[in-house]
Amino acid sequence: MATFLYRLGRGAFRRRGLVALLWVAILVGIGGASSVAPAAPEDSFSMPGTESQKAFDLLAERFPGQASDGATARVVIKAPEGEKLTEGPGKAHVDALLKDLGDNPQVKEVADPFKANAVSKDGSTAYASVSYSVNAQELTDKAREALTKTTDEARSDGYTIETGGDAVQAEPEMGGTAELIGMGVALVVLVLTFGSLVAAGMPLLSAIIGVGIGVSGIAALGSLLGLSATTGTLATMIGLAVAIDYALFIIARYRAEVAEGRSYEEAAGRAVGTAGSAVVFAGLTVIVALSGLAVVNIPILTKMGLAAAATVAVAVLIALTLTPALLAFAGKKALSRKDRKALKTGTEPKNAGKTKLGTRWAHFVLRRPVTVLITAVLGLGVIALPATSLELGLPDEGTAAPDSTQRKAYDILSDSFGAGFNGPLNVVVDAKGVADPQAAADAVGKKITDQGDAAAVTPAVFNKAGDTATMIVVPKTGPSDPATETLVRDLRDLAGDMKTETGATVLVTGMTAMTIDFSQTLNDALLPYLGIIVGLAVILLMLVFRSVLVPLKAALGFLLSVMAALGSLVAVFQWGWLADVFGVDQPGPIMSMMPIFMIGVVFGLAMDYEVFLVTRMREAYVHGATPAEAITKGFTLGGRVVAAAAVIMISVFSGFILENDDMVKTMGFGLAIAVLFDAFVVRMAIVPAVLALLGHKAWWLPKWLNRILPNVDVEGEKLHKQLGDTSVPAQEQREPEPAGV
Repeated sequence: MATFLYRLGRGAFRRRGLVALLWVAILVGIGGASSVAPAAPEDSFSMPGTESQKAFDLLAERFPGQASDGATARVVIKAPEGEKLTEGPGKAHVDALLKDLGDNPQVKEVADPFKANAVSKDGSTAYASVSYSVNAQELTDKAREALTKTTDEARSDGYTIETGGDAVQAEPEMGGTAELIGMGVALVVLVLTFGSLVAAGMPLLSAIIGVGIGVSGIAALGSLLGLSATTGTLATMIGLAVAIDYALFIIARYRAEVAEGRSYEEAAGRAVGTAGSAVVFAGLTVIVALSGLAVVNIPILTKMGLAAAATVAVAVLIALTLTPALLAFAGKKALSRKDRKALKTGTEPKNAGKTKLGTRWAHFVLRRPVTVLITAVLGLGVIALPATSLELGLPDEGTAAPDSTQRKAYDILSDSFGAGFNGPLNVVVDAKGVADPQAAADAVGKKITDQGDAAAVTPAVFNKAGDTATMIVVPKTGPSDPATETLVRDLRDLAGDMKTETGATVLVTGMTAMTIDFSQTLNDALLPYLGIIVGLAVILLMLVFRSVLVPLKAALGFLLSVMAALGSLVAVFQWGWLADVFGVDQPGPIMSMMPIFMIGVVFGLAMDYEVFLVTRMREAYVHGATPAEAITKGFTLGGRVVAAAAVIMISVFSGFILENDDMVKTMGFGLAIAVLFDAFVVRMAIVPAVLALLGHKAWWLPKWLNRILPNVDVEGEKLHKQLGDTSVPAQEQREPEPAGV
């Protein structure tokens, strides 16, 4: 592989104009396609095979026209203290509000609360359901603004009016601020790392083109493949980080090769052949981890993973081709001023003999490997402790900001109608083929009522065919309360008895039940998913390092860092520690998909650092260095670059903490803190400590396994032999730099 990539790097260097033009053409073409593509769909949480999804599908089949995807709003009205909405001025105020709501654009129907049994027992609170003729995605700004204006005007004479639902005016978006913050910090880190503005700009330019292609592709195919806006946001988050890092490693290796006296073209070829090989395998681990999300069998998670994986694949291709082309355009400007001066005068750069921080840290770890190992493991273990209290759920209006109208509406309904009112369950009775469907539905309702675990059970409502009925079961507790989950499971346990007694099939669905099924599906998939991605990644790392223990150590280190990251998530987003610092408006359960998605992403990124750092050690070891010397050389040559890459990733992910979207905010924090732990504790401390303790055994590979595994030559050993020399070309033999620089 190193030999092929060496040729690819030199070819891209020589044909820099063609390569750059090709990537720009791809970006413009896909960007044009995305600009004329239909709008991306909203996020959906379909879960094939679950009871909730089966019930939803049955309702769509048996109640045609009623399973509309039109936008809805729930307008909550609360009377002034001591007054009622059921009489006098209160009723007149509600009637006037209903009329105004009905006159708004795109409104299909407004349900009268006095006819829909939507008034509290004390008469102080009511709610009106507003149905729209289009879905939330197609709802115009004019319609949303009209809803807001109508409810604002109704807030007079002491009446409280709050609104929930997907028709409510969305909060202002950040408009790319998160990406700009991350890239701004990345630019500063790159300038400090390279000492050259041109060199610092190349990874950013590569990232912009790569992410632009990836996200534009998602937008262009969004309507066709059902890729939502959130899918694009997560692909941007991951794509930016890896694209910058991959270009960073190749440019750093290129500068090292030039510093050793090689020509610019030769340096580019060797950089792509060696560091590029590491990029390929690092990218493969990320792609494997993200693509593996398909085993969970939740479409939205599969789409997110595959879209992000495709963006990473584009980032790898750009790093291998566009980066050497940009180096050709830059010429000597890719070097720092002191390096250019040293090359011109034939002297060593200033401070060249000074011991680097990475070298000093490696010596420290080699002197005290046991102390470093125990301290790092215990530290991560303590931080991981809150993960034992992890609670999973999906965001709803109860987790919105306390001062938002959605949250206020949620709280008013909870206080006036009961905590379970915001999380009703929909019980579906499939009585097709049953002699007396009405009797069957009545028996189900009576059985649920007799159990005494529900606050209310509505009478059964049949479809036109009279073979399927639905009834609403209101829990006594809120949607995220464990008692509500117990109620769902108890109702489902009744289904078997009711099938025997009545012949009808009973299914429990609704958003609360779907949330429970969603969490259970993810929990059931976690171990198989871990087994697949860890197994495949261990095989890949065996190919890279020709070792059994190094891949296993890498996987175990990842588990430590991801558990510590989950512990931090629980402490901040569930318990509310430092909530003000991170902008957490309402602590609550962690989103169900967060752990498994974070595991996939972080595993891939963790293997990035393992490959980049340990490849340098392996390269030194196969060229005759002792284990201790190999560790020191790995940190001397790669420690600073890996640290810079980690800081860049942390910066990119941290920028997304400022987003309004709860999922993106949580993902940004989780990925940032996980990279912090993995890069600076696991890879920088635990890895060298373990390698120091293992010594030569770290690179042990059974002879039979060595014969089976193909040698992919990531460290470039075959490449060095093929090039035929181990000596550095003389300074006077350097090829002239490319024309036009």
